Amino acid sequence: MKIFNQLFISSTLVVLVGCNSKNETSETQITQKAITFADFKKIKGVDNIQDVPFQLFTKLDSVQFFVYPDKNAAYLKKANNKLDNYYGFEEFDDFYSIHFSIDNNISNSIEAFVLKSEFKAAFELTLKGVNLYEIRSSTFKESDDFKNKSFNKYGTIDEVSEQEFKTASKKRIDEVLVKNPHITLKDNNWIYTENGKQEIITQHKDISTETGPLANEYIGRSSALNMEVFKGNSNEVTDPYYSFFNVKDAVMFDLATSGYPQILPVKNRISFVSSNNDVGSNFVIGEYFPQTKKQDNLLYVNFTNFKIADEKKAFWAENDTFYAEVYPLNSASAKGKKQKAAFIKIQLKPNLL
Repeated sequence: MKIFNQLFISSTLVVLVGCNSKNETSETQITQKAITFADFKKIKGVDNIQDVPFQLFTKLDSVQFFVYPDKNAAYLKKANNKLDNYYGFEEFDDFYSIHFSIDNNISNSIEAFVLKSEFKAAFELTLKGVNLYEIRSSTFKESDDFKNKSFNKYGTIDEVSEQEFKTASKKRIDEVLVKNPHITLKDNNWIYTENGKQEIITQHKDISTETGPLANEYIGRSSALNMEVFKGNSNEVTDPYYSFFNVKDAVMFDLATSGYPQILPVKNRISFVSSNNDVGSNFVIGEYFPQTKKQDNLLYVNFTNFKIADEKKAFWAENDTFYAEVYPLNSASAKGKKQKAAFIKIQLKPNLL
């Protein structure tokens, strides 16, 4: 339906009333006046998305705005624009109440009621119907690929049940990081103690921020790599990162990840998954060389249609089989409503790496 001006989109409500007489039954058609956005309650627009209880999403080309949460109420049918934001505030039996800014003009906002059958709340989103294979780009052994938009070049990816995920986790083959009792926090410094001797683990000694030095959290020890893993955070760094240290040498090697590391000792591989700030999630596999203390990136993939739920729960069940807990894109919890987690299995092609 071609729309000339959103302010004058209208819908006509038709009501049929039966009239009985002795010899005949007739129907009288009553037409309600056409309504526009002007018929809806004016409200203050949303200027901070943090104040929104939940967002709503739809895949329909057009949706219905009702003036009241009643299917018999007058409604306006409007085209769904990809730039439109539907901010949900209340939930009724068949409706959600929304705050909507006309033409994304916050000073021209209304309250409307939309059918649950036409929208999904952020906490209701699932992976049903989602193309898990879709990627934005990839890098394979230093070769960038921005044209191929499917993961099938590297393997398969499927949604699996939570039960399969839990069963497979019992057979994980990546190393579980366990905290070293010789490493403790003292006076805001991480201290390594051995044979009564204490040494400060120096991290980023030349890096400071406006609010002080970088904050670091001890994660655990990798016996396979003979290194300690720390998580770094800073107001000046968007994403947390993980650095690996040989504390006895007090050296930070050229080894780091942008997500919680999964270490495959037999292959000297280190992988991670993390949510991408721009689109979807990152899946990265690298190889570590103990002799040179360097790492090479083997595979990077930017998946577009899901976010990582808990990086620590990701694991390798076999050398080429990887599991992770994820959330659908745009998924979010709300007051009293949990977002729905999903589980994926990535199967790399044999001998890919």
